Amino acid sequence: MREMKISLGPIHYYWSKENVEQFYRSVEHWPVDIVYLGETVCAKRRALRNADWLDIAARLAGAGKSVVISTLALLEANSDLLQLEKICANAHYMVEANDMSAVHLLAGRSPFVVGPHINCYNSETLSLLAGLGATRWVHPVELPATTIAMLQNTRPEAMETEVFAYGHLPLSFSARCFTARADNVGKDECEQRCIGDPEGRALFTQEHERLFTINGIQLQSGIPCNLFNEMVPMSAMGIDIVRISPQFTATELVVRAFHAVLNGDYTSPEKGMPAAFCNGYWYGEAGMKCLSAEDD
Repeated sequence: MREMKISLGPIHYYWSKENVEQFYRSVEHWPVDIVYLGETVCAKRRALRNADWLDIAARLAGAGKSVVISTLALLEANSDLLQLEKICANAHYMVEANDMSAVHLLAGRSPFVVGPHINCYNSETLSLLAGLGATRWVHPVELPATTIAMLQNTRPEAMETEVFAYGHLPLSFSARCFTARADNVGKDECEQRCIGDPEGRALFTQEHERLFTINGIQLQSGIPCNLFNEMVPMSAMGIDIVRISPQFTATELVVRAFHAVLNGDYTSPEKGMPAAFCNGYWYGEAGMKCLSAEDD
């Protein structure tokens, strides 16, 4: 199998400062190559300040990890833009741009990562972003493997491709807060109540099927996406990095399972991973489906 790196995406949920710091102290010892830090969902989540994130980044860099600072996907106020400007102006770490205002601030100044929330669906867009300084892109989660493979054949030289391989899929963002609405309070009076949902809040159909996960202003898939069994095809198409999205529990088990397979150990496949998962988007089907190559 072609050598691929493992990345740990930014934490999508609102955790306490203590839980975040404890999580990343553990990450220092995990077999991950790249770690994304920062708030990408809601600017009202302020458990950690810039200085706290930079302290964590320094510790991870000292442990041999490549650190990337991620930006918000939805900016709603001038204060959000000021915070974005500080992140993009940092001189120490690469930035993952999750909206076009971040791309604008980074263009021509320093190499950056195109996050999964930027609509990059064709080679023309990929070339445009490369011309602005992007050196890595994370595909929008709804892209099928056939499109990713096509873009692999036409991607700009030196552009790395990172695939969202495990975790609840980030599907959309809203100016309204789903969590606050579920508790029948206004967004401005939310009191950051999403801190009580460290892995989001499940949303079920009338048939009791988990359909979505609500996470503040973000809507996620109901069950995790898991491309563990697609790593051989990913290697064949030249994917550089597989991304694992942090969960409050069992993230280390997932990381070590992916690492084992990347190192040729096929004897301990998905031990410790949730039994229910989806991968439909990879096959060009409804994202909530769970399919295999034989079903394609």
